[in-house]
Amino acid sequence: MRTIALVTTSRADWGIYRSLLKAIAADPDLELRLIVAGMHLSPEFGLTVGEIEAEGWQISERVECLLSSDSPQGGAMSLGLAVMGYAQALSRLAPDLLVVLGDRFEMFAAAAAAAPLGLPLAHIHGGELTLGAVDDAFRHAITKLSHLHFTTTQGHARRVIQMGEEPWRVTVCGAPSLDNLAALTLLETAELEARLGLPLKPAPLLVTFHPVTLEAGQAEHQMTELLAALEAAGRPVIFTLPNADAGGRRLARMVREFATRQPMTWVRDNLGSQVYFSLLRDAAAMVGNSSSGIIEAPSLGLPVVNIGSRQAGRERGANVIDVTCERGAILAGITQACQPGWRETLAATPNPYFQGGAADRITRRLRDVVLDQRLIQKRFHDLAWE
Repeated sequence: MRTIALVTTSRADWGIYRSLLKAIAADPDLELRLIVAGMHLSPEFGLTVGEIEAEGWQISERVECLLSSDSPQGGAMSLGLAVMGYAQALSRLAPDLLVVLGDRFEMFAAAAAAAPLGLPLAHIHGGELTLGAVDDAFRHAITKLSHLHFTTTQGHARRVIQMGEEPWRVTVCGAPSLDNLAALTLLETAELEARLGLPLKPAPLLVTFHPVTLEAGQAEHQMTELLAALEAAGRPVIFTLPNADAGGRRLARMVREFATRQPMTWVRDNLGSQVYFSLLRDAAAMVGNSSSGIIEAPSLGLPVVNIGSRQAGRERGANVIDVTCERGAILAGITQACQPGWRETLAATPNPYFQGGAADRITRRLRDVVLDQRLIQKRFHDLAWE
């Protein structure tokens, strides 16, 4: 029996992992060990570990690491706590393989802890770019620490190989979250309204705006511009809150204050996958800088107003309208996204992140890869220069 440890740190990666978790659990040759950390364990961010437990998943280890701080120093100290916590958890579990996803500092901490322990590391969503965020560096650092790579597109696979990773280590699998979406039964609009406790006619804007960590000191100004644009748009708004990056708590307070004085504006800490994807179907548009607008929204033909530089460099579909973080530009983007008939033109637009069967591809590779010195002792793959 091969043991696979998997790290989840927030509602965002949990929604991506779900199909993979089911595939691993269903394989008779694999045994899952779930490590829950970061925002999942924080009441400030919705204590979403309860969602994991409610779904019946057994948690093998919990890694408390988030300081109640909104500063870059607090983030750096949380990273250090996370490395120590993962070191203890991984030493106890001693899995055959460790799986991490994306670019969060909590994921980088798990990869950093695994390296001295000699644990084989598998990374999902490598090779992508988010040029406005420090997470971009964390993602590439995780790539260099990893032994197996599961990329969402061929272009991302080429970038991983360009970083010196041997091609045999790289599997193009598409985005696992799109497997979840394909398998999910979306709620009827009336049931969705009942779950949310609010009306969906007229269709609302779904808004998520995270701090842009490489634009220090700009977060409050950027949120002020976004809120001004939303007020001018005069449409219903549903906010989901930013994550635990420096400045995120201040942005959350600004959102809550805005909602108290602005009619037809609501804030939700955690929607859950079924409600969230159903809302992507029924919303007028998504506004903000979330990766969900780039990766999942195209599959539902949802127009997205992508603000600023946080997602700069990512491949995107025709549903994405890129705007600067200025109220006039944001308002113009919202106006374009909500034009009658424009959404219908997106229905046949392909999603560049969809391959189909991502969870099965990843699971087979985790099960069948030979755990030997060839896997652990990485060689730098040099590209031929023209």
